[in-house]
Amino acid sequence: MATVAKINTRRKLIDIPEDVFQTLNLKATAMGTNLKKFIEDLLIRESEDMDDAELYKYLVATRPEGKVMLNAEEKKDFEDWLNQHRK
Repeated sequence: MATVAKINTRRKLIDIPEDVFQTLNLKATAMGTNLKKFIEDLLIRESEDMDDAELYKYLVATRPEGKVMLNAEEKKDFEDWLNQHRK
């Protein structure tokens, strides 16, 4: 008997303009799937296409604590810690 892994998902109610709904529905039908599955696949592909540089750019813009440089003492403490864990 095969074991099926459970994938965690979330539900989100979204509003789509009527013209966009019709267009996506036609595309989904042309691809032989339903609209729900088509939109889910679009979102999955979009998230997979995000690269680390985009995510970093967003985090730098929205999380300013990541911009603070270490002072000399913090840098030395980190380097000491790093050297201890490399052994």
